[in-house]
Amino acid sequence: MPAKSKVQQKAAGAALSAKRGETRKAKLKGASRQMVETMTEKELRDLASTRRKGKPERASKR
Repeated sequence: MPAKSKVQQKAAGAALSAKRGETRKAKLKGASRQMVETMTEKELRDLASTRRKGKPERASKR
């Protein structure tokens, strides 16, 4: 599942870092804090590896 926006991709990268133990979970804010608890490492890796080129900064709410 690719990220829909740059912000979602960055949050997934932060959550993935915390899940791997590279950063502390206490430093996470917002969506990345929730992502680390609810998503698997593979799901986070898929979101974080999405290319940012051509993505909007934020996804539109629908």
